[in-house]
Amino acid sequence: MTTATMDLKQHIRGIPDFPKPGILFYDISTLMRNADAWQVAMGRVTHAVAPWAPDMLAAIESRGFLTAAPLASRLGCGLVMLRKPGKLPGETVAHSYELEYGSDTLHIQADAIVPGQRVVVMDDLLATGGTLAASIALLRKVGANVVGASVLVELTALGGRARLDVPVRALVSYDD
Repeated sequence: MTTATMDLKQHIRGIPDFPKPGILFYDISTLMRNADAWQVAMGRVTHAVAPWAPDMLAAIESRGFLTAAPLASRLGCGLVMLRKPGKLPGETVAHSYELEYGSDTLHIQADAIVPGQRVVVMDDLLATGGTLAASIALLRKVGANVVGASVLVELTALGGRARLDVPVRALVSYDD
């Protein structure tokens, strides 16, 4: 099998009933620990995100860090972290949002973005779109020009893409 034909879904493990009954969790750790598959995945993500010419990648805590860090290095751009309360030093800007199971808050350092910078948001998974939509809103609050979002896995049946007003690139998609 060549890298061009590698089926990355074969390297993502489905774990039923995690983190709670009825949920099928797509575990990217099995993709990351296979060196060849991880290189192919990062190459494909690089190819998908590079045309947006980002100045900065914004990584959503915590699995977004895993793709954003190597991608920022490949693209030669900066990296900022979007984190839960109390995790970032210095002055931060917060954005609270509602999810299907409650509410949450994300923070960014107040000086992390120069207004007008082109930013791509990175996470591991797009499901209902709540966290990605909140991340985009937070980035815009600090002056970012959010030009796209990139995820490893998209659960298309949950319709999260419809909640986003930026282009989205997903490495693999599942319909269930």
